[in-house]
Amino acid sequence: MMVVSPEHKSGFVSVIGRPNVGKSTLINSLIGQKVVIMSDKPQTTRNKIMCVLTLDDAQILFIDTPGIHKPRHKLGEYMLKAAENTLREVDVVFFVVDANEDIGGGERYILELLSSVKTPVILVVNKIDKIEKPKLLPIIQKYVALYDFAGVVPISAIEHTNLDGLVAEVKKYLEPGPQYYPEDMVTDQPERIVITELIREKVLISTRDEVPHSIAVDIEEIIARPNDTVYVRAVIYVERESQKGIVIGAKGALLKEIGRLARLDIENLLGSKIFLDLWVKVKKDWRNKAGSLRDFGYD
Repeated sequence: MMVVSPEHKSGFVSVIGRPNVGKSTLINSLIGQKVVIMSDKPQTTRNKIMCVLTLDDAQILFIDTPGIHKPRHKLGEYMLKAAENTLREVDVVFFVVDANEDIGGGERYILELLSSVKTPVILVVNKIDKIEKPKLLPIIQKYVALYDFAGVVPISAIEHTNLDGLVAEVKKYLEPGPQYYPEDMVTDQPERIVITELIREKVLISTRDEVPHSIAVDIEEIIARPNDTVYVRAVIYVERESQKGIVIGAKGALLKEIGRLARLDIENLLGSKIFLDLWVKVKKDWRNKAGSLRDFGYD
């Protein structure tokens, strides 16, 4: 039987918000290393990803969710369902908003979802480094007038401003509980999934606006080789031939750069030398095909 110290707390926190408000940046900053991918393009996160923050007196399990938005295809429907389902599975909800943006339809839709949730909701006002201080209070007052939040914490995820205050606020709503995971564990995702996401991030960063959300990545092979080198063969899937040419680039230059950037992050993650073998293939309209969604892990 596990004995739980009354001083030690643990629990799950769902991080929700509109696309591109900085949810993934926030989680990476809290964990202290890159676990979930980041991009300035909306709807980067597609799956629920759990990240583990282990402290002396608590273990907090953050669930990064896809940005909540009106779905335009079957992949979008999957992403919305993944985000909404976490609201019933956690101890605390972070509703992350962008201090630069006024309350819009996306925020109001999320507040409507939260109206039926009994879980404590903390309003996390992100990107305060981008606004003048006198503007912060009116922003908070607008949200507080619409919902009875358990707490309000203004932060800058990218500059690590007030993250300690945010953690302290979360602890108020966690029950005494055990340390579920080893202290050196930062995510529940298999290495294969994290590698997939890191490659996809580099494609998002490197390609034009018409390509990113048509991208899927499949890891076909991971083999340990001599001299502590890990061979990874991955396929980047797009929906059209024209997109394939964009991802590859002139004389393969862009694909080579995507591989270089991804390899650096993967080596940092695994602590091993990586030989990354990237290919690009076309799978037409995969985002609207249930079989393709299952093949890529969106199920």
